[in-house]
Amino acid sequence: MKQTYDLIVVGAGMAGVAAANKCAAQGWSVAIVDSLPYGGTCALRGCDPKKILRRGAEVIDSARLMHGKGIDSDGLAISWADLMEHKHGFTDPVPQSMEDGLADNGVTTLHGRARFTGPRTLEIDGVAHDADRFLVATGAQPRPLDFPGHEHLIDSSDFLDLAQLPGHILFVGGGFISFEFAHIVARAGTSAVVVDRGERPLKSFDPDLVELMVERSTQVGIDLRRRTSIVEVQPSDDGYRVTIERDGEQETIHTDLVVHGAGRVAELADLGLDAAGVEWGERGIQVAAHLQSTTNPAVWAAGDSADTAGMPLTPVAVSEAKVAASNMLKQTTTAPDYAGIPTAVFTIPELTRVGMLEAEARDHGIDLAVRHSDTSDWYSSYRVGETTSAAKILIDRSTDQIVGAHLFGPEYGELVNTLGLAIKLGLTTRQLKSATAAYPTVGSDLGSML
Repeated sequence: MKQTYDLIVVGAGMAGVAAANKCAAQGWSVAIVDSLPYGGTCALRGCDPKKILRRGAEVIDSARLMHGKGIDSDGLAISWADLMEHKHGFTDPVPQSMEDGLADNGVTTLHGRARFTGPRTLEIDGVAHDADRFLVATGAQPRPLDFPGHEHLIDSSDFLDLAQLPGHILFVGGGFISFEFAHIVARAGTSAVVVDRGERPLKSFDPDLVELMVERSTQVGIDLRRRTSIVEVQPSDDGYRVTIERDGEQETIHTDLVVHGAGRVAELADLGLDAAGVEWGERGIQVAAHLQSTTNPAVWAAGDSADTAGMPLTPVAVSEAKVAASNMLKQTTTAPDYAGIPTAVFTIPELTRVGMLEAEARDHGIDLAVRHSDTSDWYSSYRVGETTSAAKILIDRSTDQIVGAHLFGPEYGELVNTLGLAIKLGLTTRQLKSATAAYPTVGSDLGSML
């Protein structure tokens, strides 16, 4: 007899696994399915392996910044094969470990491609499965491109599995993926070109700090082509010929590899959501604030699979999945809290943001105090030889609370978490400055930034 589950989770990334475990812990019969190894993008093909590779670039950059200051960086180099093996040491055990943990918690683990065949039914490789509820957490995929030769590009997953690093790479798009990867390969001796259609890359980050990041990128040899579009990608005997266009003028760039960094869309097209009566688009499934489908009450969504106000970040996806699971279990309509969630572009150094942009704060009519600090000559930057760093803190004069924080500098990816907590809890700058930090640390710079 065919089993009807209380919940089937589609997508075994961090969000899906969190929801499956939460519901199974409450005694529900839960199944989870994925056509790929368990772990999802972040653990296997994104955040975690990317930052492992970045560590190699950090070491090179740190040594070069200290050259002539007590460190001899001559001869220091990245062994890409060894660095990749180090990455595999983390990623390879993840799928089995995650699957074992689910099974230990009573979750039925399934493998195959899932496709809805009705409002409460889906098939997994042709086998029907019924459930009272479904959570879709299938993540995102590279945005489709339409220029001739787009099929020759590799995506971020392919890049993070490169056995060898070629001498020349062209990145399409001026977002997270392109800049983070370009900063890694530039420290490994690879020539990197970033082609961006817009005037300013990374539009969701503070424009002043983005320009500092671009300046720092140029210093390490990254060639950013603004207001430039890809006309065509053609294979050649030794790589690819990429035709680009700017202001009506065309140019051909010869490169060994072309990487897709032009954004991502919800990976939903193959799920048969129409058969389930679920309204969806490239931004995800249309959901109410509490993450339930607006057109099929049996379906819920989280992360990139849900069209919400949340940023496309793994911690946001996990938080949404837990909220969705709680709402299913308790039959409540709680909405996720998106206040104070930071995000970072892990260039070297990193570019971070939490809360509003300056323009957004002014549009909201906030009586704004902007504390903009050039921190390049502060002790924390001087100590490591960094010459480019800055902070911009946005404060509501009427409440003395932080409404936005934007940082570019070494270890600022950690400092932004404190500012995120301050926004979430409504702490005032007076309260923050009253705290005594360990010194000398990057965290001890916060008082001066405020």
